[in-house]
Amino acid sequence: MKTLSTLILIFFSTLAYAQESQNKSKDPVGGIWSYGGKTALLFNQSAFSKWASGGINNVSLALDVDYEINYKENGWSWDTKGKASYGLSYLEGDKFLKKTNDRLEINSLLGKEFSDTWSYSSILNFKSQISRGYRFGTDDEGEETRSLKTHFFSPAYLQFGVGLYWKKSKDAWVNIAPFTQRITFVSRQFTNDLKNGKTYFGVLKGANHLFELGASITGFYKIEAMKNVFIENRLAVYSDYLGKPENIDFDYTLAAEMKVNELISTQLEVQFVYDDNAVQALQAREVFGIGVRMSL
Repeated sequence: MKTLSTLILIFFSTLAYAQESQNKSKDPVGGIWSYGGKTALLFNQSAFSKWASGGINNVSLALDVDYEINYKENGWSWDTKGKASYGLSYLEGDKFLKKTNDRLEINSLLGKEFSDTWSYSSILNFKSQISRGYRFGTDDEGEETRSLKTHFFSPAYLQFGVGLYWKKSKDAWVNIAPFTQRITFVSRQFTNDLKNGKTYFGVLKGANHLFELGASITGFYKIEAMKNVFIENRLAVYSDYLGKPENIDFDYTLAAEMKVNELISTQLEVQFVYDDNAVQALQAREVFGIGVRMSL
């Protein structure tokens, strides 16, 4: 709870306005569409030869795609953001490639304004992964082994909620949904052989989904911390009324990008996740790289 409180404090205490140019076009009925995004290809490589302090030759490659579509007309707004990230790494001597990142997420929010910054809202969120995930180990002979742990749509999360939406700009918003349903989908190949009393991402033996009803808070803000240095924050919090409401799930991501020029940029992404149904501990991930950046 201390970690969650700190993340929420960071999110709201640094909430600020940032504007980024986008493509815009008018709808025949008078609405305004805006759309845009970016894609980045990150590459890291290290090589050693008789290096005194040691080291392992390695190479990694990651692709990150971020895109958004917005529509506004007569007090109605529809904001959709999609993000996909995937990365692989190879260490010399390893038998298998290993993932460094694997994320697929879509957020879509429909709002109807009742003041300059507040709207009634409906929000839809989908999260999954792109490829299979493995648990790695070694056998009795010291050979590297792997066993299937996850794959696309297992797990997958579909979340729908209604509530209130505060929006200062497309780069600074918070949605509060006191009535939110969340469905976790999994493949029965992971649940059919579960031991009694065990679950797979909260899903019981022989089942393929888990239904939850609770409350959610989601937010996003982006700032230009200094010239050509952009910081994005994404926060999602969920509490299940039907299960253990005191076990609050959260997903916080901080992404920082520094533009070297129109094509080259460096990126740092740090993510903290707590999901009692997945791992009963704080999950942390950090990815840093330099690569090619293109606007979409």
